[in-house]
Amino acid sequence: MPKPNSQTVVIDIGSSKVGVLIGQVNEHGFMEVVGKGHAPNRGTRKGHVVNVEATVEALKKATEEAEVMAGVEVEQAYVGIAGTDTRCVNSRGMVSVARKNLEINRLDIERSLEAAQAAALPSDREILHAIPREFIVDEQGGIADPIGMMGSRLEVAVHLVTCNRTRTKTLLTCINRAGIEAIEMVFEPLATAEAALTHDERELGVLLLDIGSGTTEYAYFSEGEVQHSGVLPVGSGHFTNDLAMVLRTPFAEAEQIKIRYGCCLAGMLGEEQGISIPAVAGGPPRVVPKAELCQILQPRAEEILSLVRDDLLRAGVESNLRGGVVLTGGGAQLDGLLEMAEQIFDTGVRYGLPQGLGGLVDVISSPVWTTASGLLLYGQASEMNRLRKSNRRESSVRSMMGSLKEMFSDLL
Repeated sequence: MPKPNSQTVVIDIGSSKVGVLIGQVNEHGFMEVVGKGHAPNRGTRKGHVVNVEATVEALKKATEEAEVMAGVEVEQAYVGIAGTDTRCVNSRGMVSVARKNLEINRLDIERSLEAAQAAALPSDREILHAIPREFIVDEQGGIADPIGMMGSRLEVAVHLVTCNRTRTKTLLTCINRAGIEAIEMVFEPLATAEAALTHDERELGVLLLDIGSGTTEYAYFSEGEVQHSGVLPVGSGHFTNDLAMVLRTPFAEAEQIKIRYGCCLAGMLGEEQGISIPAVAGGPPRVVPKAELCQILQPRAEEILSLVRDDLLRAGVESNLRGGVVLTGGGAQLDGLLEMAEQIFDTGVRYGLPQGLGGLVDVISSPVWTTASGLLLYGQASEMNRLRKSNRRESSVRSMMGSLKEMFSDLL
C-alpha cells in the first residue's frame, strides 16, 4: 500500500521573493513546519519569469536554507502559480445516466467533469484546475456529492483555472534546473484559502484578497467552494514605485519609507510628522510631511480595491460578502489598507495569518507566509486524496480477483 510522502515541500515564487517551506505530518496527522527558506528574487515580474538564471539562483538559495533548517534534501515540491495571464471561468457539463437502476456512481461524476472541461481553449492555454461548484441531478441543484443518488441526468458546474502553456513550461524549467521536480502547479488563491479562511467564512461568502509585490490575487468563496477568482497586474511594488517617482528617491529607500511611515488613509494620520527623504545620486535629503506620503499612496490603494470590487460586481457576487474580506500578502500590511477595504466593500475585514499548522509557526506568523502555509495544507490534502484513490483501486482489484477466484472454483 503506498504511503504519503514523509515530508511535504512547497515553493511560493513571488515577484520579489521565493519562499520555501518544508512540513512533516506528526503521529496525530497534524502538519508541522520544520524548515523555512527565503531569498530575494529579481527574475520574475507580475508572476512571470523574465530572467531564468536569476529565478533559478533564488530557488536554489531559498531551498538550501530550508534544507539546512529541516535537515532533509528537497527533491519534489508543490509550486504556487498566479501570473497575470491566469484566466478563471465558470463552465458546466452534463451527462446522462443510462443504467437501469439510475444510481449515480463515481464514473458518472468523472464523465460530467470531462464534459465541463471540453470547452474549446486556445492552443496556448491549458487547464490547471477544474473545481466542482455544485452538482445538479435532474434539475435539483446544490448537491455536493451525488454518489448513490438516483437520476437520469447529472450536471456539474465547475470553476476552471487556465494558464499560459509556454510560460508555465518556462517556470517548470527553472524549477527543474534548481534540482526540484514539481509534483503539482497550484493556483495560489486556492492554496492560500487553506491557511487563511475558516469553514464558516467559506460557507457564508468571503473574499480572499492577496496583495503581493507584482500582482493582486483574489478569490470569492461561497457554499464551501470557490465561485469566482482573478489576478490583477498591480501590487504593493506599485506603492513603492509611486513613492520613488514622486519623491525622486531611490527605489530601495522608497521601499523602507513605505514600510516604516506609509499610510494610505488620511483619517488615520496622527500628529504632523516630517520624514527625511534621501535624494537620488547622493543629493541633500529633504523633509516631507507624512500627509504627502498618504496623498501618494491613497490613490493606488483605492485603485486596487476598486478594481477587485468592480470585477465582483460584474460577476454578481459583490453583495454576498457575509463572511467579510480577508486580506493577506506582504502588501496587506500597509497601514490604513484594512480600514479602506472596510469602506469600499462595506463589510468586515481581517488579516489572514497562517493557521492550521504546528512546528515553527512563530517564524511564519505573517501575511507574507500565508500562501506558502496554504500550499503545505493543500499538499497534505492532495497526498491523502492520492492515498484514498489508490486504496479504492486496490480494493476494486481485490474484489475483482475474488470474484474471478469464486467463478473458477465453481468450474472445478
